Order: sequence, then C-alpha cells, then structure tokens
Amino acid sequence: MGKENYYQELKRFSKGLGVDLFGVADISQAKEGFALTAELSEKLKRAVSLGVRLSEGVLEEIQGAPNKLYFHHYRTANSFLDQVAFKVAHHIQKKGFLALAIPASQILDWQKQSAHLSHKKVGVLAGLGWIGRNNLLVNKALGSQFRLATVLTDMPLKADRISKEDCGSCRLCIEVCPAGAIKDDPAQFDHLSCFEKLKEFQAKRLADQYICGVCVKACCGSGEE
Repeated sequence: MGKENYYQELKRFSKGLGVDLFGVADISQAKEGFALTAELSEKLKRAVSLGVRLSEGVLEEIQGAPNKLYFHHYRTANSFLDQVAFKVAHHIQKKGFLALAIPASQILDWQKQSAHLSHKKVGVLAGLGWIGRNNLLVNKALGSQFRLATVLTDMPLKADRISKEDCGSCRLCIEVCPAGAIKDDPAQFDHLSCFEKLKEFQAKRLADQYICGVCVKACCGSGEE
C-alpha cells in the first residue's frame, strides 16, 4: 500500500469521525519546539492535522469579550477533537504503525504559551492555511473558526502542500481586537498585550481559561471549501 492510498484511507476514516479539516505534514525536518523525547520524536515523520468547525451561533454571541457559552463550546470542541485524535491514533496503531495523539488544548507553560507542539504550525505544514494577522491559523473556507488536534505517526503518508495564500487586504481582526495586539504585519503581533487581556477576562470570570474569541468571530473565511 502506497503513501497516497494510506493518505486517502486515513482521510476517509477521519472525515467519518466528523472532522471538517484534514491534512498531513512532513515534519521530518520541522520538530523544533516539540516537547517530546528525542528518541520518540525521531521515529515520527508525519503529523496528521485534524480540525473541527466552531458553531457560528455561539460565535455570534461574543460581544467584545468571551462569555460562558463560548467557554463551554471551546472545551466541548477540544474534547471532541481529543476523542477523534484518540480514534485516529488507535486506527493507525491497529495497522501496525506508531501513533501519538497530541491533546487539542494542553498548555505546559501559560506564561510562554507553550505546549507539546504548535497545532497551528503543524496545520500550516499540512496545507490547511496560513498564520494570519491574528496569530492564528487561517483557513480559506473557515477563517479561524475551528479548533485543531494533531496525531504524530510513522505511517508512510503523502504530505500535503503548504498554502501560498495569506490574509490579503482583510483587516477585520485588527478592528475588533480588544487588546490592540493585532498589527498589519503578522510578525508584529503583540503576544504580551494579548496575554494580559486574557488574564483580565479570566479575572472577571468571563471564562475560566485564557481564551478570548473576538478575533475568531471576525475571521470567518469564504465559507466555500
């Protein structure tokens, strides 16, 4: 069975579990920042990026700040992705390959905003989109209105091509950012101001985690897959 066949079979399986986005990244030369043992990391050459769309109705309820409804939806989407990633990894393992599911949202260091790996960077390598002005992964169809999980594997999968698109002239996220953290140049995103606003939201008990959702609501994509 070749790389293309493995890819298509795994894509069908993943889509059958309810994911909206599926892509595969070649990570053989892109493991900087991975919080994994060197021995395990060396074995894993591919990363399967899985995404689920967020509820348009829930996002519509966000008015300049996160709310309890969005926080619950955020956690539910992450839980769903964790279940999907578990099943995808189990499916791969049953075929005789190594697989490691990375949680959708498990922060190792909140101050540094570090995790086992960056799902959005894997998503870029898997061809699902680009890093936008809002410092999030932006997909042409869904904008930033989705959550991600990743499965690392040694299964010989075809890798997707990296997207060459960008945000173009869209600056909706700049206009609505409550922290003023989003700049015209994506490289100038103000991480500190963003994090300080997240801490403010949590202190006000708007959400029991460092999340916002304002720029997510603004970044809606074309809606055409």
